[in-house]
Amino acid sequence: MRKRIIYSLLLLASALSAQELNCNVIINHDQVQGTNTQIFTTLEQSIKEFVNNQRWTDMTVAERERIDCTLMFIISQVTVDGLFTAELQVQCRRPVYHTNYQSTVVNLKDNNCSFHYQEFDRLEYQPAQFTSNLAAIIAYYCYYIIGMDADTYARMGGTPYFQQCENIVLLAQSASLDEAEMTGWKAFSNNKNRYAIVNQLLDQAFQPFREYIYTYHRLGLDIMSDNVANGRARIAQDINILREANRARPATYVVYSFMDAKNDELVQLFSKGTDEEKKKVYDVCMAVDPTRQDQYDKINQK
Repeated sequence: MRKRIIYSLLLLASALSAQELNCNVIINHDQVQGTNTQIFTTLEQSIKEFVNNQRWTDMTVAERERIDCTLMFIISQVTVDGLFTAELQVQCRRPVYHTNYQSTVVNLKDNNCSFHYQEFDRLEYQPAQFTSNLAAIIAYYCYYIIGMDADTYARMGGTPYFQQCENIVLLAQSASLDEAEMTGWKAFSNNKNRYAIVNQLLDQAFQPFREYIYTYHRLGLDIMSDNVANGRARIAQDINILREANRARPATYVVYSFMDAKNDELVQLFSKGTDEEKKKVYDVCMAVDPTRQDQYDKINQK
């Protein structure tokens, strides 16, 4: 009996101290010819273990509370000295309270993902030390995912994790990286790289946008199991914040990324909304994301 109790306590302790992320890692190397494919298998496994076995925060996380996410590296080139050129697609999902529905929170592409890697290289993250560009990129997006998820549960809840992203950016900028690797970290080189994204998220001007992430999920989606109309109305009530954020910083990637994650969901929600809600949501969507007009036109279809 005593052994059973001890075993049960160990299982409970393990469940309460689980890592924060439940990450699926995909290495797509279809574009690369003439390279030993085993290195891609090893790389995929190394990244998966690095992400899922690392404790990224001091939060107590139950196994069922781990954040479901995906990192897909689409490799376009590998040089003889082990420089990988890739596009990285980052996604994460969040369960909606009292439902089986998973809402996409993050859906973005990093087109400036270059890193050196040799088979069996050890990936290691040190908060105060730059170890490798690949480890830095992955750590950055782990904290970004955790931060975005935290913003859906508490107003500005992701700030400490976005600050970790900022710290990684600063370490990368001071590291001895070649031009290809440095591109994603450069200040002011474009409005979609890693520097730009975290700079936008920590900008005071974007606080209303981040607070809307909380409103959308916690005060909108999460109450829909009890009252769909009230949840939908709450999302529509403050949606103009997206337009205001876009006006404050035109062509801002964090707003575009939000729309990239939410466009299908917004159509599904508001195609069943009131006429007033439909007009308001449609107008905002077209103002901040006009390239998807065909998609948003579905909101007004009878």
